[in-house]
Amino acid sequence: MNREENKKYWALILGASSGFGEGVALKLAEDGFNIAGVHLDRQTTIHNVDRIVKQIESFGSQAKFFNINAADDKKRSEVISELKKMSGGQPIIKVLLHSLAFGTLRPFTGLNNEQPITKAQIEMTLDVMAHSIVYWTQELISDNLIAKKARIFAMTSSGGHSVIPHYGAVSAAKAAVESHVRQLAYELGPMDIAVNAIMAGVTDTPALRKIPGNEPMIQVAERKNPRNRLTTPADIAKVISILCMDGGEWISGGIINADGGEDIVNFVGQGKKGII
Repeated sequence: MNREENKKYWALILGASSGFGEGVALKLAEDGFNIAGVHLDRQTTIHNVDRIVKQIESFGSQAKFFNINAADDKKRSEVISELKKMSGGQPIIKVLLHSLAFGTLRPFTGLNNEQPITKAQIEMTLDVMAHSIVYWTQELISDNLIAKKARIFAMTSSGGHSVIPHYGAVSAAKAAVESHVRQLAYELGPMDIAVNAIMAGVTDTPALRKIPGNEPMIQVAERKNPRNRLTTPADIAKVISILCMDGGEWISGGIINADGGEDIVNFVGQGKKGII
């Protein structure tokens, strides 16, 4: 795919108003894609969406943003219906990014006098951060909106295979979305659609700042990462941009480490008090 070819298509970004979603939306707009963004913002943060839309349009791309709960079945169908009206009967979605970061951060048990997570909170976390990628893909397929050789990406993290305090439900969601990616890659293979999970390193996003103990996480990641810095949304956007180029459709069904080598390092590194 090149810039002129990309102008025919749309990238659908779930979680487009901040973090990875914002970074990828801007990079793909620079690459020529039109951007359909799904986000959930209140009045206090909606100005950020206005800024992103203006930046997308500055690249000569179209922007259509929907301020909805991406895990709501009715709202999802409304967005799909709007995309269908825009499509002119053609499969216009060439990229789908699932970057929804909304879940409950509580321990599983009530030890240490903490409030344990509830059944409803676990189910909500997995529905938003994992299962919703299946439901969006189902509707895009059934309404003939997704193009051949499209790319589907889901954001995951090392938390899907490691332990972080209060992160249990989100960790389960990350593991589940990785499983969904494998199944979708298998089923969509005949359409040459590539489906991958992108495992970013620790990134200073609004979602990270909601995790208890985020400051120590940032400090450890900076020492642990061979590049001696955190991952940025721009790093992830560049990786996804590369995977959207011709030939990228043959990379499918995997978990792609986009963390500068952070996850392979098992020691923290040199701190002020020596090796930790």
